Amino acid sequence: MKYPRLSLLLAAGALALSAALTACGSAEPLPQRSSAGEDTETATVETPTVKLGDCRLEAASGLPTEAEVVPCAEPHDEEVFYEITMPDGAFAQDAVEAATEECVGDPFTTFVGVSKEESALGVYPIPPMPETWDQPGGRVIFCVLFDPAGQTEGSLAGAAR
Repeated sequence: MKYPRLSLLLAAGALALSAALTACGSAEPLPQRSSAGEDTETATVETPTVKLGDCRLEAASGLPTEAEVVPCAEPHDEEVFYEITMPDGAFAQDAVEAATEECVGDPFTTFVGVSKEESALGVYPIPPMPETWDQPGGRVIFCVLFDPAGQTEGSLAGAAR
C-alpha cells in the first residue's frame, strides 16, 4: 500500500529537522499532559515529540509534522493510535516502508474494531527519517488515524466504522 502523504511527509521531515538544527537553542513548547498522560491543553509539536494517544489538529501548512496536539475530547483531525519501533541497525528506507504496512493490519483492527477494508477511516504513517535515526525515539513509526468526513471528538478507539 502506498501512502499519498508519505512523500510530502519525508520532505517536511527533512525541512523540520533542518530548521530544528538551525534554531538549536529555541525549544518547541511541549503539550501539557495530565499524570495519566492525557493532553490537557493545546501545543504545537514536531514529529519526535508525538506520542501514542495524541489527538491532533492538522496544521495550516498541511504538513503532519506541524500538527497541533489537543485533548482528544475536543474536535480534532487525527489520532496517533499505534507505534512501531524499528530494530537497531542502519536506516533502510525499504524496511521502513515495509514496516508501515503494520499500520493497516492487526493494530488497526484491534484499535478501531473493524478491519481497514471494512472501515471508512483513513490511516497514514509518520515514518522516521535518516537524520533522526540515531536520536532517542528516532526509529519510531507513528500510525495516524483520521476520518475523511471531518473532525471527530473523543478517541476513535472502538469506533467500529
